[in-house]
Amino acid sequence: MKKFIFIPDSFKGSLSSARACQLMQQAVEKECPGADCISIPVADGGEGTVDAFLAAVGGQKMPMEVTGPWGEKTQAYWGLLSEKTGVVEMAAAAGLPLVGDQKNPEKTTTYGVGEMIADALDHGVTEIILGLGGSATNDGGCGAAAAMGVKFLDESGNAFIPVGETLKNIAKIDVSAAREKLAGKKLRIMCDIDNPLCGPQGAAAVFGPQKGADAEMVKRLDEGLSHFAKIAARDAGIDVLNLPGAGAAGGMGGGMAALLKGELQMGIETVLDVTGFDALLDGASAVFTGEGKIDGQSLRGKVVIGVARRTKKQNILCIALVGGAEGPMDDAYAQGVTAIVPVCRRPMSLKEAMENAETNLYSAMRDTLRLLGAK
Repeated sequence: MKKFIFIPDSFKGSLSSARACQLMQQAVEKECPGADCISIPVADGGEGTVDAFLAAVGGQKMPMEVTGPWGEKTQAYWGLLSEKTGVVEMAAAAGLPLVGDQKNPEKTTTYGVGEMIADALDHGVTEIILGLGGSATNDGGCGAAAAMGVKFLDESGNAFIPVGETLKNIAKIDVSAAREKLAGKKLRIMCDIDNPLCGPQGAAAVFGPQKGADAEMVKRLDEGLSHFAKIAARDAGIDVLNLPGAGAAGGMGGGMAALLKGELQMGIETVLDVTGFDALLDGASAVFTGEGKIDGQSLRGKVVIGVARRTKKQNILCIALVGGAEGPMDDAYAQGVTAIVPVCRRPMSLKEAMENAETNLYSAMRDTLRLLGAK
C-alpha cells in the first residue's frame, strides 16, 4: 500500500496548512484510492498554533480566563496534547488583534501568557511548547515571567511587573520560584526569526512600528530591553543580548530563555519532534510539503527545508509544491528536496494565483502523483 505524508506550510493569504493538507489528500484519493495518508498541519508559533497541533496529534482545548495585553480579562485557551505536553500561543493573551486601535508597546503586557503556562503546569504537563508570534508587546516577556513567579524589584526594593516603558527600572531579578516550578520540565520556544534582542535588527527597531511605536518610542524600548538583558545576565545567569531569536515577540524570546531557561528552536523542528515525524517516515512512498514561495529565506530552516533534512536521512522522496520559486534551488536539492513543483498552470497575476490557489494546488498534486505512477 502506498503511504503519503502531507506537511505543507501555509500559502500566505490563500491557503492554510490544514486546507493544503486536505487538497493534497483529495488528490491522492482520486489518483491512488486506498493509499495511507497522514496529514500534519504546520504551526508557525503565531495565531492558530494550538489548533494546528491539536489537529496534527490530537488532544483537547483548555479554556481559561487570562489577563489581556491591557490588563483586562479575556478568554483564551491552551492545548493539552498526549504524553503530558502543553501548547501555549502567546497571541491568545498578548496578540495584536486583542488591542485593536489601542496599540502601545510601552504599556502592554504578556502577563496572560505566563498565566497559561502556569495553568498547564498545574495540569501536570512536563513539556510546554510556547509559540511566539503576532505580539502587541515589547516587555521582554517579563509579564509572563512575573505570572510564573519571577520577582522584579526597583531601586527601592519594591516589586513590580515590568512593561516596555518600565524595563529600565529593573534593579534586581529573582528567578528562584519560577525555576523551581519548572524543575524537571522542558520549555520549548517556537521561534522562526533570528533577530537579536536589541539594535537595528532588534525587537523594538524591526517590530515596534507595527505595534504602534514611533522613532522615539523605539529608542526608549530598545534601551529598556538592553538594560533588562544586563540585569538578567547578572541575576539569572544567562546572557541573551546577542542570542539569535531573542528579539522575537517584543523580546519574549530572550526573556523566556534568560528567566525560564526556555530553549529556542525553529517552529518546524518543534512540529517534527512532537508529531514523531521521523517514525512516521517508515514505509512512506513520498512526503509532500510546500509553501507560497520558495526562495533564499526558505533555506534558513523554514518548513520545506526542515522537512527535507529529515526525509534525506531516510532516503524518502520530498516534493515541494509551491506558488512560485525564486533563485537557484541547488541548495534546496542538496538538503533533501527531491523536486520543486510550481502549482500555477499558466501565467497569471499574484491576485489571480491566490484566488485560484485551491484549484492550482489540487491539480498540481494530481499531476505529480501521476508522474510518480501512484496508480
